[in-house]
Amino acid sequence: MRLPIAILEKKRIQRLIFSIRPNSNLCRDITPLMEKVYDQGGISFFLPTIRHLESFMALRESTEDAALTGFGFLEAESALLLTGKPLHHFESKVIATIARNIVPPEWVKKLFPGRSFGEVLTQKEIDRMNFDPFRFHQNLSLFPIQSVPFLLIGGKYTDWLLGLGRIDLLKEMISGVKKEGGFPLFSGQWATFSLPKAKPLDVAGFAIPINRRRSLFDLTQACNIIKKFDKPVISLDPFASGTLLEESEETYSFLFNELKVHSVIVEVNLEEDLHRLFKGLEQVSSLIPFHKT
Repeated sequence: MRLPIAILEKKRIQRLIFSIRPNSNLCRDITPLMEKVYDQGGISFFLPTIRHLESFMALRESTEDAALTGFGFLEAESALLLTGKPLHHFESKVIATIARNIVPPEWVKKLFPGRSFGEVLTQKEIDRMNFDPFRFHQNLSLFPIQSVPFLLIGGKYTDWLLGLGRIDLLKEMISGVKKEGGFPLFSGQWATFSLPKAKPLDVAGFAIPINRRRSLFDLTQACNIIKKFDKPVISLDPFASGTLLEESEETYSFLFNELKVHSVIVEVNLEEDLHRLFKGLEQVSSLIPFHKT
């Protein structure tokens, strides 16, 4: 099937970026599903793990198709230090700080279920967080920029860093990707909180969870922000963990026609998912290449 095309950083990508998430965790399950997507016309793939990257590179080699484009994933916390130790060693204090000062009270138990909150970070500790370029480039070097030109800088720490006022650390990571010739993408979880704060970042686009049923912290507010956003937005979890697959036409119309997102990262768990994903596309005549860069 011929899928709609978009332009991002002067590169042609598909507006459907496929994330292979087989029900089994066995490595061999990734490759057959990825091959099936390719056979159906998919050439843009999200690569959240090394196993995905390996399968993608094998597919690119076997098909000799230079149009295959990867979207890598770099966890923001992988290059953050506090007092010389990886920041995730202090995660309980980070979460306590975020829960107490940033997250709306009604969302605290939903985001951090069953957790009690103890000591918070001091301002001095927040100020002493620093970027480790060596560890960051170790992770970045895993992705061949020619075939994986787009790198999502994501994970829970992107939102947390914004909440702690350390957008400068995200800028360091973005600069590191650019120096290697890649195109960084901001990837967060809290749309209404993160998009306004992250907008000044010099990235190719912004990936954020948004679908017809939910977006943190408020769906209506998130929709209004995205409609007015003048930079490319990529929808994460567009089908609400698969619950909207049977309503794919309405889902695409909501995202592409109403919100005018640039593209979506769709999860494929089974071969049957592809039929549902493609069926909805055929019904939305307005799905044409979108140029928002």
